[in-house]
Amino acid sequence: MSSQEIPEENLPTAQDDAAHGAVEVAEDPFADPGLPAHKPRVQDIDERAAKRSERTVAFLFTLSMLATIAFIASYVIFPVNEIVYIWPFGHVSSLNFSLGMTLGVALFCIGAGAVHWARTLMSDQEIADDRHPIEAEPEVRAKVMADFAAGAEESGFGRRKLIRNTMFGALAMVPLAGLVLLRDLGPLPEKKLRVTMWEKGKQLINMNTNEPLRPEDVVVGSLTFAMPEGLEEESEDFQKQIAKAALMIVRIQPDDIKDKRELEWSHEGIVAFSKICTHVGCPISLYEQQTHHVLCPCHQSTFDLADGARVIFGPAGHRLPQLRIGVNAEGNLEALGDFDEPVGPAFWERG
Repeated sequence: MSSQEIPEENLPTAQDDAAHGAVEVAEDPFADPGLPAHKPRVQDIDERAAKRSERTVAFLFTLSMLATIAFIASYVIFPVNEIVYIWPFGHVSSLNFSLGMTLGVALFCIGAGAVHWARTLMSDQEIADDRHPIEAEPEVRAKVMADFAAGAEESGFGRRKLIRNTMFGALAMVPLAGLVLLRDLGPLPEKKLRVTMWEKGKQLINMNTNEPLRPEDVVVGSLTFAMPEGLEEESEDFQKQIAKAALMIVRIQPDDIKDKRELEWSHEGIVAFSKICTHVGCPISLYEQQTHHVLCPCHQSTFDLADGARVIFGPAGHRLPQLRIGVNAEGNLEALGDFDEPVGPAFWERG
């Protein structure tokens, strides 16, 4: 039988519970126990201890500034490809390790200084406040501003100038680490993209045989690829250099060359043009000997090598740069300077 089916007069009453030794319930089980009595810290009663804490906080902020300077110096000093052994990490990049350590120390010291400041010098008295509606009344706003002013006064922000100035210095210098990292967004404003390894006297090296090219090695209708003398495939910067200096060599009957300057920059009908397409930088490798046209396989830009390598079809906006060539005393083909303009996709318009 459930309690709902028991007659009301038969249900136990409070007097019955008390008669059987039932425990009485407290009037307010959620009574506010109040806040414990405030215990002053040593810095609150000893100004010398407060000064020591102030110097500790200032030291941490100063150490953060020094770590930020070390971060910037590491970015400049350590090469990107240097690997060192550091116990217990093993073989790591010296640049990455130094950047991580210095930036970590800079951020840690700011946090540690702020925590030590709050724990030892700022007011630690707990204040209870009643809940109030989200919308603040004018009296509440005035109280908030008064509390803020009191907190600022108790923190010693205006009075302890050493902490304030070193904190400002640390916070101002840490963003410099992020500014330095912006360098990796692109190359520095130099002339790296405007020049290649080609210069007067550099021999043309056949990329298939690694031997110097001679005029008799280039026959009419053939397509040969060349690179500058001194560039080795094993070298660390080979890919960067060949991306700018890659050369294609063709031989055309001098009577078929329409562009006057192209003829002057050739040797017995042998002309040298950049292999890098001026659309998006793809390597050009398709040559049609009857028309003297070369085709970029990426987007079908077509250039007429008998007419200054001008664009006759496709999205490329500029002709291929030409390299002026001649023959040295040993009978090998050599460059008489660099390309007449920067290679690649429309760089000279942007730079």
